Amino acid sequence: MESPANADVTTAIQHLCKAMHSGGVDPLLLELVHLRASQINGCSPCVFAGVASATKQGRVRRAAAQRGDLVREALLHRGRAGCARADRGRPRIQDGAPGVTDEIWDAATAHFDEEQPSSVILNIALTNFYNRINRTVREQAGKTW
Repeated sequence: MESPANADVTTAIQHLCKAMHSGGVDPLLLELVHLRASQINGCSPCVFAGVASATKQGRVRRAAAQRGDLVREALLHRGRAGCARADRGRPRIQDGAPGVTDEIWDAATAHFDEEQPSSVILNIALTNFYNRINRTVREQAGKTW
């Protein structure tokens, strides 16, 4: 049985998404970073929705997306830099993983202006948030939002 969403929670999430999208990062890149983090986390609902969204924009081939090759078709170096942050920005803290190294940070910031890294970082944090909610409520793949 689904319970209705709390309006304050929904509003807060909408504000975070608005802030993330106001940072000047290409929406497709944000989608690719979201998709990569969701792949790492094994969140099939977010992977499904991410593939649908990226291919809907018409800039990524559905066949590549379905094979999981979206990240390889990313936006040149920016896509790789953003996805590298996603790869290292979500390790289990209690495992002592190093997270984002200076090398990854420097490589990523070389491809972004001053405001854009915060949008990518917020995107990764929100993706982890969504992935955990989907796992908690046992969401199944097949929906798009």
